[in-house]
Amino acid sequence: MAIEFLCRKIGMTRLFDETGQCVSVTVLDAGPNSVVQKKTPEKDGYTALQLGFADRSRKNVSKALLKHFEKAGVAPKRALHESRVSEEDAAKYEPGQEIKVDVFSAGQRVDVIGTSKGRGTAGVVKRHNFPVHTEGHGTHEFFRHGGSIGANSYPGRVIKGLRMPGRYGAERVTTRNLMVMKVDAEKNLLFVRGAVPGHNQAFVRVRTAV
Repeated sequence: MAIEFLCRKIGMTRLFDETGQCVSVTVLDAGPNSVVQKKTPEKDGYTALQLGFADRSRKNVSKALLKHFEKAGVAPKRALHESRVSEEDAAKYEPGQEIKVDVFSAGQRVDVIGTSKGRGTAGVVKRHNFPVHTEGHGTHEFFRHGGSIGANSYPGRVIKGLRMPGRYGAERVTTRNLMVMKVDAEKNLLFVRGAVPGHNQAFVRVRTAV
């Protein structure tokens, strides 16, 4: 179990490593995370830390949530997330304490959790990478359709789980085993090799690779 650090996706750029190779990286705004609440086995039955990220205006926060932040002694936050941690890790933190990006280091492997871009209703070519039927096989009018969906006379119905058109994206995605290329503690930036789920300005969570 490791802390899932809240970040905001800024966008992609490139860096050059020690060998001069050009590497595509995703830049994450890894501003300090505030410990808003601490869960304990005695009181809650499990151990966890509730982290908050990105300040927000007090007028946009409900009274109940405002009291929750005031109890911890932190400003209202835009994103809240609870991450399960071990009792040893939880003992290092108290409500109101800040966790900074220096918990990560260059060369470390991490997992990034986010919500993928919503694509709306999509066909089987875009959603499931079906091949496009060309004119060479006698196909006409329907080049991007899935074809037959039936099994045969038995069982005489469409099998459950068959890949068909439908809603695509806007779901939780975990990209595993990405390398941290650079950590900028002064500007609170985290440079992760490769792409991470979500649109620019989306909130993501970064944890030590499983």
